[in-house]
Amino acid sequence: MSNLKKVIWAIALLGLIICGILAYNIYNAIFTPNTAFNNETAYVYIPTNAKFTEVKSQIEPLVKNINTFDAVAQRKGYTTNIKPGKYALKKGMNNNDLINSLRSGNIPVKVTFNNQESFNDLARRISQQIEADSVSLVKTFTDEKFLSENGFSSETALGMYLPNTYEFFWNTDANSFRERMLKEYQRFWNTNRTNKAEELNLSKNQVISLASIVQKETVKVDERPRVAGVYLNRLSKGMLLQADPTVIYAIKKETGNYDTIIKRVLYRDLEIVSPYNTYKVAGIPPGPICMPDISSIDAVLNPEKHNYFYFVANVENFGYHTFAQSLSQHNRNKQQYVRWLNQNKINR
Repeated sequence: MSNLKKVIWAIALLGLIICGILAYNIYNAIFTPNTAFNNETAYVYIPTNAKFTEVKSQIEPLVKNINTFDAVAQRKGYTTNIKPGKYALKKGMNNNDLINSLRSGNIPVKVTFNNQESFNDLARRISQQIEADSVSLVKTFTDEKFLSENGFSSETALGMYLPNTYEFFWNTDANSFRERMLKEYQRFWNTNRTNKAEELNLSKNQVISLASIVQKETVKVDERPRVAGVYLNRLSKGMLLQADPTVIYAIKKETGNYDTIIKRVLYRDLEIVSPYNTYKVAGIPPGPICMPDISSIDAVLNPEKHNYFYFVANVENFGYHTFAQSLSQHNRNKQQYVRWLNQNKINR
């Protein structure tokens, strides 16, 4: 009987030791730091409909022990409940922290775009920042049903996208991106801006088209209301806008090469047959020649009041322009600019 008790105690003791070892191993697997990167934060991007094997392939270089990560993921049910997005993993996290972050820590990304001239360029820029690819974005941007339902055409649609920095979740799809941009556009056109457009007798699309010309004419935000005033003065007198950037855009649109760099518009360029050639076609072009900044749109809605009808680049204050009320004064200013172009051998 004494030997039986010893055996029982030995088995019990062995069981306790085994349980202790198991508990220790489980504790280590869950709560011991398991990161292998030196930076304070590492980011992983989990695609929509990703399998656990795809997640593991991203995680493996970032952890010391992928097996314990795998075990904890199985135990916490993460392997069958994977969520897409961008996730931040902090240095020193244990497997429990890692799984919790991957399960509920989807963080937004900042999406920025500027004055793109085509939907292909915009799609390329956006696809570098969110999960949606260029093909799906272009298809969504140009969907005729969406455009007609929201007051756009293929010519004016680019004006719906206001250059700025926005927050999105990385796993945003093309449709969701477009819907958010529509809401931003509608929010931008508040009562105040809408009333100002009506006072100018311009539609929203016309304001944006004119603003895109202002955008291309000057990089100086403080000069944009003055440039806008020139074009509005021309429109009020029934004059042609005669804006060089519209001719450059017409050339790009005809060739399909929006990467073309044209620093000097030649007289032969002014003969191009295009609804965007404001040397030939009266009024505002049928659509924007780029996506104008909000500052350019507001410059059109709040133009400087003056009597200028002409302007040319100021070679003594680069980035700005010299303005004139009369054609004779403008021609004198233009001669100085042409001399500068020739001296610097800018022929195209």
